[in-house]
Amino acid sequence: MGAVNVRGGPPRQDRSRATRRRLLESAVTCLAEHGWTGSTVTVVAEHAGVSRGAAQHHFPTREDLFTAAVEYVAEERSKALLALPQPQGTRSAVGILVGLYTGPLFRAALQLWVAASHEPQLGPRVTALEARIGRETHRMAVELLGADEGVPGVRETVQGLLDMARGLGLANLLTDDSARRERVLDAWARTVEQVLSPHA
Repeated sequence: MGAVNVRGGPPRQDRSRATRRRLLESAVTCLAEHGWTGSTVTVVAEHAGVSRGAAQHHFPTREDLFTAAVEYVAEERSKALLALPQPQGTRSAVGILVGLYTGPLFRAALQLWVAASHEPQLGPRVTALEARIGRETHRMAVELLGADEGVPGVRETVQGLLDMARGLGLANLLTDDSARRERVLDAWARTVEQVLSPHA
């Protein structure tokens, strides 16, 4: 039988899960704000509002913390894919897909990519998870667009759309690129439509 919570607060296990999640969210935020060298366990713990000892209870080393943060971001991005709304036409689908690369989860992933490029402990984990997310995103893009990849050029067009979306996400990091982005999306939607329905 589990321990009885006599004080009426959340059970210890729930508090522990909440602390762990707060640490992972803070790890990603600190990476974005301070980069890899400035993101120590102490800095992350302080940002999360927990003691260094509590942080090390969950993540004994810095590598443990940031490896878990990589997995956390990957899982959140997978959840975002599953929660995508049903598009109303090609332009709507293109906008939804580009939205995956212009939000906070893409920013978090980008910080992890940068950290992984300098840290051999993170590199293989980030590479493997990114490959998985890439496959999931491509599969979702095909579904949202109603694309038939048996038709010549369709697979490359879908991949080109996702590569373009990633580029727009990078452009959006420094300035609000929304006005130019909308014009680009209009043009890309027309291109995608022509490839998907060449005789329409």
